[in-house]
Amino acid sequence: MKANDIKVAASICAGVIGYSYALKFAMTGLEVWAQNRTLESSNLARQRVRESLNSLVKCNVYTEDQAQEIASRIHYTNSVAEAVKNAQFIQESSAEHYEVKWEIVEQIEAAADPDAIIATSTSGLLVTEIAKNAKHPERFCGGHPYNPPHLIPLVEITRGEKTTEDTVACAKDFYQRIGMEPVVLQKEALGFICNRLQMALYREVADLVMSGVCSVEDADKAVTFGPGIRWGIMGPSLVFELGGGKGGISGLMNHLHDSTTLWLHDMADWKEFPAEWSDIAQKGVDEELSHRTPETGNTPETLAEYRDRMLIEELKLHGKL
Repeated sequence: MKANDIKVAASICAGVIGYSYALKFAMTGLEVWAQNRTLESSNLARQRVRESLNSLVKCNVYTEDQAQEIASRIHYTNSVAEAVKNAQFIQESSAEHYEVKWEIVEQIEAAADPDAIIATSTSGLLVTEIAKNAKHPERFCGGHPYNPPHLIPLVEITRGEKTTEDTVACAKDFYQRIGMEPVVLQKEALGFICNRLQMALYREVADLVMSGVCSVEDADKAVTFGPGIRWGIMGPSLVFELGGGKGGISGLMNHLHDSTTLWLHDMADWKEFPAEWSDIAQKGVDEELSHRTPETGNTPETLAEYRDRMLIEELKLHGKL
């Protein structure tokens, strides 16, 4: 299977992630089958597609006619077999439980072409374990996106013990073809790359707040208007390369070695979030939202609209929309 051979894609379990993947596939001209267990969940997926396309129209990414054409390429079904029977690329986005994914894998393989690539959107489960009962484990890989995948380009490709290099290469080429930015893990790791990075950062956020150093709101502001702005342009190692001047990143790390050693010894290194953090975080977020305007998002709904609007403008700068 070559990436250029892929004309039809399937999004299995088209919930929050799966609907967005279906939309991304359709945005790039593919015929797409979006599967959900019930008619109600399919209607919700259809509504989410419509709302996301409306947002893209408002931000002048597409015209109304173009949005309608994209929507027309997505076909909804409650049957896994119908969704995958003609698909060359299958994106599975079911719940984060091995038992659920084993059942879905069995249904997919019963109806899919043996050459079809099957990618799982798992946020951190092992591909080897997901595909352990598969008839063709060699064509399984991880394709973990960041929400919402129709906007955020990153996708983390992971391989299981029996995943072939051809599968990884095809998945990488396919994701690149539809405008995503794939990164390939060289070996399996729980949480992959970015979930580990963001949890390491968030552990420190929690520790700073619980230690009385800052509020949840000020921690968010510190990331958003400090390193977050730079990280939206380039990764932390490239940021440090510039920060080191003529000495580059090696010069910067050597220069800051003694100071950063003191910081690291003072930073959080606990292995699970304290039980009370969820309540502290929620109270902090509720207060933070109360300080925001409807334009910048002060409810979950308006916050999502603000996020998408900002993402679209940032992606335009990156030439991704």
